[in-house]
Amino acid sequence: MSLTAPAGTARRGLTDLGPIAQLRAGRLVRRLSQLYVGLLLYGVSLAMMVRGDLGLAPWDVLHSGLIRHVPITLGQAVVVMSFVVLVAWIPLRETPGIGTISNALVVGFSADATLALLDRPDLLVARIALMLGGVGLCGLATALYIGAQLGRGPRDGLMTGLHRRTGLSLRLVRTGLEVAVVVLGLLLGGVAGLGTLLFALAIGPITQALLPWFTVEVTAPAPRSALGGDQG
Repeated sequence: MSLTAPAGTARRGLTDLGPIAQLRAGRLVRRLSQLYVGLLLYGVSLAMMVRGDLGLAPWDVLHSGLIRHVPITLGQAVVVMSFVVLVAWIPLRETPGIGTISNALVVGFSADATLALLDRPDLLVARIALMLGGVGLCGLATALYIGAQLGRGPRDGLMTGLHRRTGLSLRLVRTGLEVAVVVLGLLLGGVAGLGTLLFALAIGPITQALLPWFTVEVTAPAPRSALGGDQG
């Protein structure tokens, strides 16, 4: 029994499509809208955790440490590190899509815009609410942009590329990467805390629970043999 969908059929689950195939997979307006809403909300969630001041997501610990030594904003640090990570895709032979480049740019700009509008509250209960809301919103945002099926984010691609090249499990690769960036971020003076631990424990289950609701059905592209006739 074949485990792959016939050429040209609709597929509900996540697919691994190249950049051109992603754009030809149908429902592009819905998918682009969902992608950019997800990326904007991701930046908002990052800013909420910053203003909660109870610990940042692992990669943001690194970003917060970086801006202590380089005269850039947190959002700009997100953009810079995204493109640094994309350089690491080259030996891993990962292929970026429109969602990859958009992720590298939009999240950082959205975070800076939100930080300009949102102040750190004095009440601890308000800060806890921002932390919890930031983690939950990040899970929703992740499900939105992944479910749009327009390419992995830079850090997601680094994780999957290392998994593919090393043979290690995704869980082990992700844990190793997040521990490494937290340690490096702390050495640079970054901000970690309860929110960092909560994010590490909760983001996977939240995203997994929401992803089926936001995975957009796409059309599987026909293989070359199907388009070019009988090749034996």
